[in-house]
Amino acid sequence: MQIAQLNSSTELQSRVQAAREELDAWVRQVVAWHFDPATGCPFWLDYAKKLDWDPRREIQSFADLPRLGLFEDEWLRGGPVERWIPRGLAGKPVYVFETGGTTGIPKTRINCEDFRIDYERFSETLPDEYFPKGSNWLMLGPSGPRRLRLGVEHLAQYRGGTCFFVDFDPRWVIKLIKKGWSEHLQAYKDHVVEQGITLLQANHDIRCLWATPKLIDALALKLESMGTTIRKAGITGIFAGGTEFTPQWNRFAQEELLDGAYMTPTYGNTVMGLAVSAPSGPHNNYKITYYAPQPRAVIEIVDFDDPHRLVNYGESGRIKITTLTKEFLMPGFLERDEGEREPPYARYPWDGVSGVRPYRGTAATTVVGVY
Repeated sequence: MQIAQLNSSTELQSRVQAAREELDAWVRQVVAWHFDPATGCPFWLDYAKKLDWDPRREIQSFADLPRLGLFEDEWLRGGPVERWIPRGLAGKPVYVFETGGTTGIPKTRINCEDFRIDYERFSETLPDEYFPKGSNWLMLGPSGPRRLRLGVEHLAQYRGGTCFFVDFDPRWVIKLIKKGWSEHLQAYKDHVVEQGITLLQANHDIRCLWATPKLIDALALKLESMGTTIRKAGITGIFAGGTEFTPQWNRFAQEELLDGAYMTPTYGNTVMGLAVSAPSGPHNNYKITYYAPQPRAVIEIVDFDDPHRLVNYGESGRIKITTLTKEFLMPGFLERDEGEREPPYARYPWDGVSGVRPYRGTAATTVVGVY
């Protein structure tokens, strides 16, 4: 037994080292691309003019990226959005996606193919048993200027199906909450759920669902009042996301709401992509640990007072995200979330995060809404 454990530990360490080498190599490629006058975007080329050193020569690993400083939230608010389009992608169709921001000028991120690449890689993590190839999907979530809608639609198409949508406006939900209009909020949620049930009953053979925990909860309870369940309505696989995805709700959903339908939690946003979860269930008290899609994005858990210091495993800290694609370079962005640092996992040999929740520094003013 001790030898087996040693071999397992040695193998994991080997995978961790290989993943770090792959990340460092990818950092060199992405930095070289974004700071090359022939391929880089105006923002980073202008940024480089203020430096007395060349990032292309001096950033050789992920550990070197802090030399670029922290990525500021306000850089993504307002225009011109063209300053983020790499010259190497000139002439390609460009999408502009807003973040899930609920007030003020929204943050925007350009995309050409990143959303497709991210969701194709996520597709590889879905078990075909519960997300059958060729199946149709239903999405209860925001469309409009958000990347999520096109991402889920591409996921359905990539797996051979078609996606049906019920839209909702997160900004309107936030306004209802702030005004204390609970009856209006409930009516709006009922409106979204009723549309979803109508589509489930329309003989479209929908097997897969995207929704937030709150909407899954509402959908399950509505179906229960009709004498049926999510599973009996045809759903076998659920792809869900939101900061309210707690172990307590995960257990409740698995034991009381889903009737055997499979659910995979995710943590994602417009700037990073999708972080997937390690297996969660009775074996670990339904704990949810997310792993970023390295090397295209990296999650670090840093000290609340020192964003350049990683906390120890199991300790709490603020989530810092680095995005590394040829469409978008975002080094060291401090998220509005916090959580606990988790060790590498066999399938994802790099750090993860559990217990994701609103960052304590802004939690008092954060309205979670539908998420």
